[in-house]
Amino acid sequence: MKTCERISKEPSRLEELDLTQLGEIFNKYKDHAGALIPVLQDTQKAYGYLSEGILERIADDLDLPLSQVYGVVTFYSQFRLRPHGENTIRVCHGTACHVSGAQEITASVEKQLGIESGGTTKDGKFTLETVACLGCCSLAPLMMINEETCGRLTLQKALKIIKKVKKESLKKAVSDS
Repeated sequence: MKTCERISKEPSRLEELDLTQLGEIFNKYKDHAGALIPVLQDTQKAYGYLSEGILERIADDLDLPLSQVYGVVTFYSQFRLRPHGENTIRVCHGTACHVSGAQEITASVEKQLGIESGGTTKDGKFTLETVACLGCCSLAPLMMINEETCGRLTLQKALKIIKKVKKESLKKAVSDS
């Protein structure tokens, strides 16, 4: 469908996915009216993101127009339409962070990772996001890496943190193999 082709650059490969979990999710909510959001949440938790094929399947199974499913997914920021990295870096761009250099920090992190904000590294290790506010204005400028808050950043401190996380991620990958 034309609308969904813009959702993700990933091809729809529904036939390559193990749809067992999706079937279990549908069964869990089969008697619940208005179950679209919980179905989307559980599906994203199971598959990591909401691909075009998955959205089509959800629309079909819930007997909803694909445009309605897409509208909900694009309205709520919790939903992802592309694969997400193992580590999420969120750079705050709230007022306090903005005036303290958030733009420059974001630009240097983008350069360090080789991606733009909203993107995921080719190896799938990092996703970079800018957010309106993380609610820690006294620590401005700041970023979060997964659930860890890193505040009072300078360009050098931000890059040092990214290098450290990259190194830890590499060590983890080697020890897991």
